[in-house]
Amino acid sequence: MPNFSLIGKRALVTGASRGIGQSLAIALAESGAQVICASSSENGCSQTVALINELKQQKAVQLFADLSDMQAVQKLADDALGLFGGIDVLVNNGGTIFRSPAVDFPMSEWQKVLTVNVDSAFLLSQQIGKAMIKQGSGKIINTASMLSYSGGITVPAYTASKHAIAGLTKALANEWGQFNVQVNGIAPGYIRTDNTQALQDDQQRSKDICNRIPAGRWGETEDLKGAVVFLASEVSNYVNGHILAVDGGFLAR
Repeated sequence: MPNFSLIGKRALVTGASRGIGQSLAIALAESGAQVICASSSENGCSQTVALINELKQQKAVQLFADLSDMQAVQKLADDALGLFGGIDVLVNNGGTIFRSPAVDFPMSEWQKVLTVNVDSAFLLSQQIGKAMIKQGSGKIINTASMLSYSGGITVPAYTASKHAIAGLTKALANEWGQFNVQVNGIAPGYIRTDNTQALQDDQQRSKDICNRIPAGRWGETEDLKGAVVFLASEVSNYVNGHILAVDGGFLAR
């Protein structure tokens, strides 16, 4: 059988307090990894840690950092590397969104979204990537989006940030593949989370979305588990610079 096991691997997942990040962290733990769960508030990942620690022989810990503060992000990287003596899997999932028509979009919100979604992902990748290069292996998995491919409506900053994440994924893969560090992304489709609640609540928009998805339904956070385990494990060692869409076929339409 292909080796999907993550036993002995050390992972850091940002945005792990709920939703997609929580499912990704649990999936890594279910495959054997030790997981550091990070969120923006102290004890914000208590539920995720408790769920992981219910698994036999699994242990999770939590850290916190404001991803809009680069000093805090640097400390997160340093602390995470120190907890288990290194990181084998980094999942840059933490992010934020702000909705407004472009003509009225506040510059302060534009800057916040880009800082949280792109700057923090780059800094964490840079600092933890250095350690991965030194140890001769590593997996970095960035959370992209359907808006890495299209423009969306009233989310110009989020769209720009997710296009940037797709580009950053490829740029880092080009530089670090030679060191046995693979950098890939997961582009979730329309997943039921608090970030998409406004779309879920809009009956017509939700219907239009489901009509375009061949699977005929919204995705659940559990639908992303297989993708993250695949990209974090040895079976994907020759997959690099790829954005894996987990979208029920949305892009195929």
